Amino acid sequence: MSRIGRKPIAIPNGVEVKVDGSKVFVKGPKGSLEQSFREEMGIKVENNEIIVTRPSESKEHKSLHGLTRTLVSNMVEGVSNGFKKELEVNGVGYRVAKQGKQLVMNLGFSHQVFVEEIDGIQIEVPAPNKIIVHGADKQKVGQFAAEIREKRPPEPYKGKGIKYVDEVIIRKEGKAGKGGKKK
Repeated sequence: MSRIGRKPIAIPNGVEVKVDGSKVFVKGPKGSLEQSFREEMGIKVENNEIIVTRPSESKEHKSLHGLTRTLVSNMVEGVSNGFKKELEVNGVGYRVAKQGKQLVMNLGFSHQVFVEEIDGIQIEVPAPNKIIVHGADKQKVGQFAAEIREKRPPEPYKGKGIKYVDEVIIRKEGKAGKGGKKK
């Protein structure tokens, strides 16, 4: 049996979970999420816990068991605590600011780069070189942070660009310079 799949998910106070067939609705202080799962996976709410079961021991059902449990767990975690990704902007003259619901970035281009906030995602700019993306949906937060990073990914020579706070950029050495063979 799946070690992850068989662990019950505790429902924290203030979180409401409703299962309608293969659809799961989770509502909490940070928002509400809904997602549909495969019909064959059994999802039940018992004694303030969510239990995910699988119909057989086939390889497909075993892998779906752990996946379904993790996705439901992420939904519960998201509506109770939320998820966040932190990005850092490195480079001379590179800076970010927030204007209304837009993120305005100066990234060394001849123009400013604008990114609009989407539903369920909040952008915070505590410093001119730091971006924090908040939200209840883990997948949306990660995707949105990746789209911001994509505007100017970090380059390996000087490390300029947008990177995740915990990301390590492997630096490369530049050209060796003059010193080739003399004839």
